[in-house]
Formats: sequence, C-alpha cells, structure tokens
Amino acid sequence: MKTNYIVCYDVCDPKRLRRVHRACKDYGVHLQYSVFECDLTERERLELEHRLVELIDRSEDQVLFIELGPSHSRGERRIVALGQEYAKVDAPCFVL
Repeated sequence: MKTNYIVCYDVCDPKRLRRVHRACKDYGVHLQYSVFECDLTERERLELEHRLVELIDRSEDQVLFIELGPSHSRGERRIVALGQEYAKVDAPCFVL
C-alpha cells in the first residue's frame, strides 16, 4: 500500500541542493521549488530517507516528510494558491 507524502527541504549548499532535488525527483512530482508530492510504499520511503540522509549535512539542512495518508483514498488533489497562481511544473527544472 502506498502513502502520500509532501517532501520539502531546506538545503544550504547549492551542490547538496541539486543532489537532493534529483533524489526527490526520482520518487515524486515536483510541485514548487523545494516541495515534492510522493506516493511511496514503506520500502520506497525508507530508500528515499536513506538516500537523503547520505546527501544532506544534518547540522545545516532539513528535510521534512509530511504524511497525508493512504494514496488510494486521498481523493482528488486540491491546491489553493495565495499570491501567484499555482502552475504544474512540467518543464525540466534546473537548480543552479
């Protein structure tokens, strides 16, 4: 069974930031700068967590996994944007 997560991160070093972004991209949908939506099995979540722990500096960086519940019963996604309109990111994202 898959669980829906919002994975967001604050990474201080540009090199680590690019690596974290690529790792999250392998597991989820890029919503906004440092925010991904991921449908993960328990094994996938543990794999991603392990991968991210290897990439970040635990004294400077932070990654949050926000559990939203089972993927199969979440219903349709509803995103409300304040300020600029939310636009799905389909184009490749380059983090410099």
